Order: sequence, then structure tokens, then C-alpha cells
Amino acid sequence: MKAWVLHDVNDIRFEETEEPQLRENEVLVSIRAAGICGSDIPRIYKTGAHVHPLIPGHEFSGQVVTVGRKADAKWLHKRVGIFPLIPCRNCIACQKQQFELCRNYSYLGSRRNGGFAEYAAVPEWNLMELPENVSYEEAAMLEPMAVAVHAMRRVQLHENDTAVILGLGTIGMLLFLFLKDAGVERILAVGNKEFQRDTVIAFGLDEACYCDGKTQNISDWMMQRTGEAGADVVFECVGKNETFSQAIDLASPQGQVCLVGNPYSDMALEKAVYWKILRNQLGITGTWNSSFTHQADDDWHYVLERLMKKRISVNNLISQELELCDAKRGFLMMRDKSEDYIKVMVKR
Repeated sequence: MKAWVLHDVNDIRFEETEEPQLRENEVLVSIRAAGICGSDIPRIYKTGAHVHPLIPGHEFSGQVVTVGRKADAKWLHKRVGIFPLIPCRNCIACQKQQFELCRNYSYLGSRRNGGFAEYAAVPEWNLMELPENVSYEEAAMLEPMAVAVHAMRRVQLHENDTAVILGLGTIGMLLFLFLKDAGVERILAVGNKEFQRDTVIAFGLDEACYCDGKTQNISDWMMQRTGEAGADVVFECVGKNETFSQAIDLASPQGQVCLVGNPYSDMALEKAVYWKILRNQLGITGTWNSSFTHQADDDWHYVLERLMKKRISVNNLISQELELCDAKRGFLMMRDKSEDYIKVMVKR
């Protein structure tokens, strides 16, 4: 099969490689769509993966074409979305069905071969059957959508609360859509690119509720819109020191700050910021991955239901579509920020 194989840092090649050999509990998925995540870019160009060679890509969907010896034959020919985290199912977190907190996990696209290929071997446990009215492209976005929902559900949102989204990448945009769907009426958003502003306004944000972080003083802007009170909930979706400090500054007394963005580098906590956390009695929470338990109340089922009922539409977030052979153009574009993008999708 053809695949993008990461041999070392900054050494990714589109080449012929062996089709996956299935373990007994796995299925072979013919990949139809794979999203490029922001985390794929440093993995390819800066840090490398946990093992090399490796096929990256953890946001993908496809159709089952072969089932392993002990996998249920019902999956054959099914259209599927794929939860990329492979839990050990033995640790304390797994015993509580908190699989996203597993300490002995594997992961498609970073620890095992993933989705930038024609085929992938996927454990049967990680499959989610797709309704006919959910496309492969939408299903390839189940993972970032579930990440956004997981962040939203990490905090307590009450009627009339003001929620702020700090950073409008893919997860920030998805957070806006899900907060809006959940009935949160007072949403403020901070971005730094014109296309982010245009996109989030097209999704229904009032123009007066958007702050351009490049040209406006975010704290002053926020206080003007909250009557000097600050925000009840702040979602930090960037992962930089300055935006973490801003999130603390924007939160109201006894407010909540949810840390969503993966850190770009080491994070340093200034004394003044620490004092604000103490004196405002802020609730700080992290969020990681998403819940996938095969139960109707997990994050993935929450997302799929809204896609199926057309309560959420993500097609307008797909800013570029590339053929598999042309995926490197997407990697480089995201690395160099040579074009505006939200979600770059690789299709077959």
C-alpha cells in the first residue's frame, strides 16, 4: 500500500510499504478521510514520534474490508469512525472506564501506525459505526469534535454564564459550535486572524462578541463586555504562557479556567499570575483527549448524535482537501503557516 512514513524528524516519505498484518482482534480499515491535526506537525518536523518508522495520522475514518480471526464479522464492510487511543484496560483508570486517563496506552498515529495511508489496522474495540447520513469527512473530525466536547463537559456551565474561548483554531471553533448547541447564550471569542473572525461570525457569533487579539487589549475589551466582572468560564485553546496568563486575568472571581491547548513549550507560572489564582479562588482544570466507553453518554456518542441529527455542521471547517499523495503540501502549509486554514483534510 501507499503511505506517508515518518522515518525520523523531518524525514517523511510517501512510499510503498507493507499492508498491515492483522492481530486477531483487529480489523483492516480502508481509509477514506484523514484530518491533519496541529499536533502532527511538530511530530513530523520537530520532535519525532515514539517509534520510527511510523505512519502518522490519528483523525481518520473509513470502511472495514477485512476482520481478524477473533473480531466480530459484523464489522465487515461497515463504515466506521475510529477512536485513536488504545487503552490497556487493566489500570485503575481503565477499570473506572476512564480510558482517556490510561497510563499504559498505545495510540494510532503516534505510537502505532495511523491514518495517512491507504489502510490501517485498528482494534475492533476502537470502532464506531457511522450512520449513512454522516460522511467520511465528518467522521474524520469525530476526534477533534469529541476533544472539544470533553473540554466543555469538564466545567460547570450555568444559565447566564459568560464563556470565553481564547484561541480559534480547530478546537476553539468546535467549542463555539458545541457551546452554542448546548444553549450557552453569552459566548465571547478571541482570535488573531481575519479568517477566524469571518468563520466564527458565519457560525453565529455576534460581531460585537469577537476580539482581535492582535489589535485590541483583550483584558480591557473583556471587562467592557462583562461589566468589569470577567468571564465565568475561560477556555484556553492556545497553549502559550501569555494566553495562560490572559485566561487567568479574564476569569471572574471564583471563575473557571479550562486548559485545552497543547503546550508549545515549557510553561512558566509568574508570581503575579499565581496570586490571581489564589485571590480570585479560581478553579483550574485540565482536559485531555475524550471519553469513549461504548456508552450513549460518552463524548463520541454525544458528537455523533449531533452530527446525525444535523444539529452540528462541520463541513465549513474543512478549509483544504488534498489527495493522499499530496498530503505533504498540507504538512508544510501548516508548518509554515503559508495559507489560512482550519482543518486540512486528506481524502481517498
